[in-house]
Amino acid sequence: MKSHRLGEFEEVVMLTVGILYNDAYGVSIKKEIENRLSRKVSVGALQTALKRLEDKGYLNSHDGEGTQERAGRPKRYFEITAHGKAALEYTRSTRNTLWDAIPKIALDVKFNG
Repeated sequence: MKSHRLGEFEEVVMLTVGILYNDAYGVSIKKEIENRLSRKVSVGALQTALKRLEDKGYLNSHDGEGTQERAGRPKRYFEITAHGKAALEYTRSTRNTLWDAIPKIALDVKFNG
């Protein structure tokens, strides 16, 4: 399933598109990631990831209605495709398999602080 590999940021973007569902557009995705993960996201990095995910067939996009506050420009909304869902499921399955393989004692560490 090599074709279903997602990078860490791609996975975060895909999951955020899923969380936002019908309200997943650039600014809302950026804000959601920043709020949920306390992680700064540059507009450029997000736009690059969205384009790459769309090129891979994991996301589809469509333009919404133009709005006055956006000078008539429409928002570009994103949604997960069937191929994208398969990629997310593969990623989750891979992570769970690895987590399940770690012996409990390996993570039984104490922090010295």
